[in-house]
Amino acid sequence: MSGTASILHADLDAFFASVEQRDNPSLRGRPVVVGLGVAMAASYEAKRFGVRTAMSSYHVRRVCPQAIFVPPRMDAYAAASRAVFDVFRQISPLVEGVSIDEAFLEVGGLWRTRGTPEAIAADLRKRVFDEVGLRITVGVARTKFLAKVASGVAKPDGLLVVPVAGERDFLYPLPVEKLWGVGTVTAQKLHSHGLRTVAQIADIDEMTLASIVGNASGRHLYALAHFEDPRQVVTGKRRGSMGAQSAMGRGLKSPGDIDTTMVALVDRVTRRLRASERRGRTILLRLRFDDFTRITRSHTLSRSTDQTAPILAASRQLLAESMPLIREQGLTLVGISVHNFDDDETADQLELPYESSPGKALDKALDEVRLKFGDAAVTRAVLLGRRDGITLPVLPEHQD
Repeated sequence: MSGTASILHADLDAFFASVEQRDNPSLRGRPVVVGLGVAMAASYEAKRFGVRTAMSSYHVRRVCPQAIFVPPRMDAYAAASRAVFDVFRQISPLVEGVSIDEAFLEVGGLWRTRGTPEAIAADLRKRVFDEVGLRITVGVARTKFLAKVASGVAKPDGLLVVPVAGERDFLYPLPVEKLWGVGTVTAQKLHSHGLRTVAQIADIDEMTLASIVGNASGRHLYALAHFEDPRQVVTGKRRGSMGAQSAMGRGLKSPGDIDTTMVALVDRVTRRLRASERRGRTILLRLRFDDFTRITRSHTLSRSTDQTAPILAASRQLLAESMPLIREQGLTLVGISVHNFDDDETADQLELPYESSPGKALDKALDEVRLKFGDAAVTRAVLLGRRDGITLPVLPEHQD
């Protein structure tokens, strides 16, 4: 086994709820739930009562009557994320954003200037708290996989180093659910064959494992159980998609309510597309129903775009085609994302009659007004009075 434990996985603790507690001292030490109809996030004080992400407010109140609900503030979370990533980049030039609240850092070349990876991780945690006011957990290991597992074990507000010589002692006693790719269904398959720990996975051959969970999953889990993860920290990696989703809670929703949510989601996504100078061709609709089943539907446009009108039209068409299922099964979540990016300059060729489209000019004007005067300065009529409080964020610009 070669290499050194020089990869850091840094993961902010209960990010959304922690930002709320940071900005409102009266919330500190209390069970905070971010979201109005559905829990987007929960503080550790709320999690101790059993509050989990995607719980309806009704179920949250049942398990935690004293929960304090606060509406999401996406701009505040994005600003906090940018500040934290600024600290990451001051620590190491090799930073790979995973999501709005977590990243991998490679610090193997910083021994002389910053000390050991453990010392660097401790410094990172202190600086994030001192400069941004947020707690962060860091796992340190030889591979990305082990570093992420280490941060999960160390939460909340912890630091855990997995030395190369101690990888087996750290990983093997853990439950199989700690392996990337093991969800509820895969875990049930493994449990049905008496496989409950990583050590038991490592004890069987790859063919046997593949016969239980399938060829691809078998190869993947076998590699992880034998400490094989060749992935390096990659910087400058652009996202392959950009999207947003809204949990809608249970109960009957009118087509108008669903369309209003769709409009808000498309507005949010297309604004971020333009801010990031990305254009995509494929529109993907995600729906979740009352029984927690999910479906996706997609449509590919004839040319890539970042304009609101064509993306909204395609989204509405996909939604219309899915309405029979929605009426039959009930809708609890809707999401929209743009894929199949084309960032080549030729992707934005002007169509006849060789002039900028009115839609593009309008989008640009609205973006400029919102940038100068704030998001609420101008909005669609259907969104007036709406608290767009349950829309989940796409990654901020620094992680594109």
